[in-house]
Formats: sequence, C-alpha cells, structure tokens
Amino acid sequence: MSKTAVLIVEDEPGIADTLQYALRTDGFEPHWVATGEAALARQRAVPAALVILDVGLPDLNGFEVFKRLRVFSDVPVVFLTARADEIDRVVGLELGADDYVAKPFSPRELVARLRSILRRAARAVPAATAAGAPAPLPPFEVDEGRRRIRFYGRPLELSRYEYGLLKTLVERPGHVYSRDTLLDKVWDERSDSLDRTVDAHVKTLRAKLKAVAPQLEPIRTHRGSGYALAEDLPAGL
Repeated sequence: MSKTAVLIVEDEPGIADTLQYALRTDGFEPHWVATGEAALARQRAVPAALVILDVGLPDLNGFEVFKRLRVFSDVPVVFLTARADEIDRVVGLELGADDYVAKPFSPRELVARLRSILRRAARAVPAATAAGAPAPLPPFEVDEGRRRIRFYGRPLELSRYEYGLLKTLVERPGHVYSRDTLLDKVWDERSDSLDRTVDAHVKTLRAKLKAVAPQLEPIRTHRGSGYALAEDLPAGL
C-alpha cells in the first residue's frame, strides 16, 4: 500500500527534520525542499497529497508561492510560520489555505490536523458515476470549510469579498440580488461601501470566470434591479 506524500517547504533544517520524523512515524511519505521555487517545481513534477508551506522562505514569500501553486494545483495547503499575529493568519486563510500553524508547534497535533484535512479533501472529490466514468463537473462547487469555489473543477483565486459575493449568487441561481442587498450580505462595513463597490467586484469576478469558460456568462446583469447567477449553465465543459 503506497504512503501519502506530503511536501514540506521549510528553510530551517531543524524544523524540517522534526516534521519529516513525525510524518514518517505516522505512516506518511515526507519530501523536503527549502525554497519556494523548488516547491513549485517539485509539485509540478511529482504532486504531493498535501503541502506544509512556511511563510518566511529565503526566495519567495509563502503567500506568493501559494498563489503560484493555485494556478496549476488544488492541493491542500497548511501554512507554517513564526509570525502568529492576526493579520498573517487571516491573510493565509482568506487566500484559501486549509489551516495555519504557528511555531513552536506540536508535531503530533500537526499530524492530526493533516489527517483531518486529507479526509475532508477526499470527501470533496466528485463521485464517479455507476459506470465508473467521472461525473460531469457542476458549474460551481463551494467548499465553505476551505473558503474556496471551483468553476468547472478549476479553483478560483478570490479575495474575501469576491468569495462572499460569488457564494451568495451561487446559492440561489436565478435570484436577482440588488446592490444594496449584496452590500448588506457580503460587506462588513456597510456605511463604508458604495454601489460601485459591488459593480467593481462583479467585473473582476467576470474576468476570472471568463478565463475558465470564455463562452459563458455566469453572472447576468438585470438593469435597474441588480445581479443574478445564470440558471442555464451546462454541466461539464
């Protein structure tokens, strides 16, 4: 039985050794690289089932590595950092990371978190049809636990408000939301936001959706009323 591969991206050898030992002891197959560029190359060539990614790397910021990784892979990612302040934690999770662990950490607790994340990721994989062929991909898949949305199987790189806006539309296809309603549902500080804020975010969302399916128009404008998600999007592409 093959072991689950985990990629460790960490520039401190002592921490990397501790992680490798803990993972091997628990039945995983760890692989270690010390730079962001090496991590991207490794994941392209030999994909791991999960990535432990240090934020403070010598060549690239861990958040930048994560963004580049998401261009070609939806692998679960756990950020590892010595900076435990609120801003880093929020930024990491809003990017779509699966967890965020601050140093020093308990290797046993980290391994337990990894197992939980891998179980959750396995449940999120679309089920195959009875004949064994892959089921047609739905237009949208919302993973609330990881704050991630896939469009025909492709993970979208979304900001906090883009995620909230698209999630709201996806939950009720065909329902027309006014700009005021969207502001109230998605934005925290209603008084600091304007109608054009919604328009600007819809514009960026449309661009990201068009990059996946140029022929489709998932978000429809209803003049004088607001926005709605199209009800006639095909299954699969």
